[in-house]
Amino acid sequence: MIIDFHTHIFPDKLAEKTIKILEAKGGSKAFTSGTRLELVNSMKDACIDCSIILPVLTKPEQFKTINEFAVKLNEKYDGINDVKLISFGGIHPDSSNYKYELREIANMGLKGIKLHPDYQETMFDDIKYMHIIDYASELGLIIIAHAGLDIGYPNHVHCTPQAARKVIDEVAPEKLVLAHLGGYKRWDDVEEYLVGQNVYLDTAFIYNAITREQFLRILKNHGESKVLYATDSPWSGHKESIEWFDNMKLSNETLDKILYKNALELLKI
Repeated sequence: MIIDFHTHIFPDKLAEKTIKILEAKGGSKAFTSGTRLELVNSMKDACIDCSIILPVLTKPEQFKTINEFAVKLNEKYDGINDVKLISFGGIHPDSSNYKYELREIANMGLKGIKLHPDYQETMFDDIKYMHIIDYASELGLIIIAHAGLDIGYPNHVHCTPQAARKVIDEVAPEKLVLAHLGGYKRWDDVEEYLVGQNVYLDTAFIYNAITREQFLRILKNHGESKVLYATDSPWSGHKESIEWFDNMKLSNETLDKILYKNALELLKI
C-alpha cells in the first residue's frame, strides 16, 4: 500500500488556467493538468492506493464553496477500493468565526485542514493560526501546513522552522504535519528546531532538492514513525518520487512506515 499525503486538484473548468498561472509564478512545470482524473491516472501508473487532497483558502469567503467541494469528492470515493481520494477541508486565518467553521469541518466528516501561511499571508506563529490549531486539535482534526520556502513566494517565508517550533511549544498540537520535510530549503533549521519534536514531516516536493545525506540524517534523528510519503502532485511525479525513495535504499520496515503505515495511524483508517 502507498498513501500520498499531500496532493492538489482543481475543478475541471479552472484547472488549466490555474496551473498555467502557478507554473509561471513558481517557474516549475506541473506533472499533470491538475484535474482529478489526471491525478487518478498518475496514481494508477505508480501503484498509489490513496491520495490526500489539500485545498487552500486564499480568502475567507471561499469557506463554503471549497469545503462543499471536498465533501462531494469524499462522497464520490466512499466505498471505492482500487484508488481512493480523501479531501481535507480548508480555513482562512481571517475567518470571522473560526470555531464555528472548524466545527462545521468536523461535522462534514473531513479529517483535517490545510493551512498555507504564504498564500494566506500570515505568519505561522500568528495568534490567529495558534487559535485555529488549538481548537482544531481539540476537535481531533489533523492540521497540515505548508512549511519553508514557497517557490511562488520566494521573498518571504511565513512558516519558518523557528515559527513552527513556537507553535509546537505553545499549543502542543497532537496531529500537526509540516509539509516539505518541515521547511522547504530550510532543512538546516529543521534539524536545529524541529527534529525530535512531536510533529509529522511530509516529503512533498523535496525530491532532488535535498541531499541524500541530509534526508537520511533527518529521518534517523526525527524518527521514521513521524515521516509521511507525499508528492505535492501535480508539482512532483508519483513514479519519480517512488524511484527517489528506491534510491534511498531504506529497509522494507522503514519504507512501509513512510509509505503508508504512519498515514494509516494518523488518519485512523
